[in-house]
Formats: sequence, structure tokens, C-alpha cells
Amino acid sequence: MTATLAALLFAHVLADFVLQTSGMVATKRHPATMALHGAVVLATVVLATGAWSPWLVALTAAHLAIDAVKTFSGKGGTWPFLADQAAHLATLVALALWVPGLVAQGVWAPWPLVPSLMALVAGAVFTTRAGGFAVGLLIDPWVASAPAGLPGGGRTIGNLERGLIFLLVLTGQASSIGFLIAAKSVLRFGSIANEKEVSEYVIIGTLASFCWAIAAAFATVVMLNALPPLGIPDLLP
Repeated sequence: MTATLAALLFAHVLADFVLQTSGMVATKRHPATMALHGAVVLATVVLATGAWSPWLVALTAAHLAIDAVKTFSGKGGTWPFLADQAAHLATLVALALWVPGLVAQGVWAPWPLVPSLMALVAGAVFTTRAGGFAVGLLIDPWVASAPAGLPGGGRTIGNLERGLIFLLVLTGQASSIGFLIAAKSVLRFGSIANEKEVSEYVIIGTLASFCWAIAAAFATVVMLNALPPLGIPDLLP
């Protein structure tokens, strides 16, 4: 069951956060765009599981239905995004429970480490890319207070810090996250300490980013512990 869930999660993050462009998101009300996204979802789940099943078509239909509800509701922001992702996750878990042997019956069966690699990549993408969208939606109401800087600099910093947290948790160095927070405080907060609105904007974004990354990284560790080990070294002394 865990191997199938890992493959489905891998397919989901690819379809939603890697292969879905901002242009597709902006034009999702058009049937052609929705159909294209559906084709991507179906292709990724088939490739990730290495199997063909009518249940994968049903999963694709459920994915599009969830997307349609979010798209045509006209509601944006953090909570609709989280509700959308929770609904997608629920369908993935349900299918993995209902048809747990999808991967075991597919072309990846001779390579037991493939689901483990998929879980690792899915966790990394969800930590960085999905986290970027979630944090961006959270702080969007205060974007006018964003400090001036390099174009896209804040997004890049966020991806890097979430990526570092992901690596620290996976290598048993979660306690080092405190040093990362301290380093960012020294580098960034010093120049805005006297600007209350800007400092609060940065603090909200930073705390949200760290919380998302920590939660996603530990969830990845839990899944990896239920799969064949990849041999990721624990760097604890």
C-alpha cells in the first residue's frame, strides 16, 4: 500500500507543481486547459505506478472534479489551496487502500527502491514548490509591505531554506534548523528592525515557510521508513 501511495504522491506533485504552468492555472476555466491538465494527471499516474487500471482513470476524474470545484468557486487564498490539496490527498490515500498492489503488479515491481525514490522526490517537491505557493498565498494580503529586493529573490530564498530544512530533517540534523533561523534573522531582520510592517511581513512568511518545511519533511521521513531504505546517512554523531 505504501509503495502505491508513494507513486501516486509522486505523480500528483509532478502534475500539480511541476508540469502545471502558471498559464494553465490562469486559464483553467477553459475546457481545453482542464482537459490538458487531466491528460497530464493520467499520464503521470500511469508512468509512476507502471501499471494501467480503470481506477487510475477514476482518480483522474476525481482530480479534475476537485480542481473544477476550486476553479469555479472563485475562491482563492490559503484555505482553499489547503482544502484542495487535502481533497487530492484523500483520493490518493483512498485509492492506495482500495488497490494497494498497483505498483507491485506494474513494471516497477522488480525495482523495490523506485517507490522510495518517488517518495523522496515527492517530499522534496512538496516541501519546496508547494510550500512556496502556500506561503505566497498566506502573505499575499500584505504583499504591499514586502521589502524591496531582487526580482524573485524572496521566492528563491524561500525555496532554498525549505530545501535545507528538508535535507536537515532527512539526515537527522533537525536540531540544526535553529541555527538556520538564527542565520536568517541576522542576515535579513537587522536591516528592517525599525520598520514594523515590513518586519512583521518577513516574520510571518519565514515562520510559515519553516513550519511547512518541517511538517512536510517529517511526513516524508515517516513514509520513507515504511519503504525499502535508500541508505540516506544519519549525520547525528
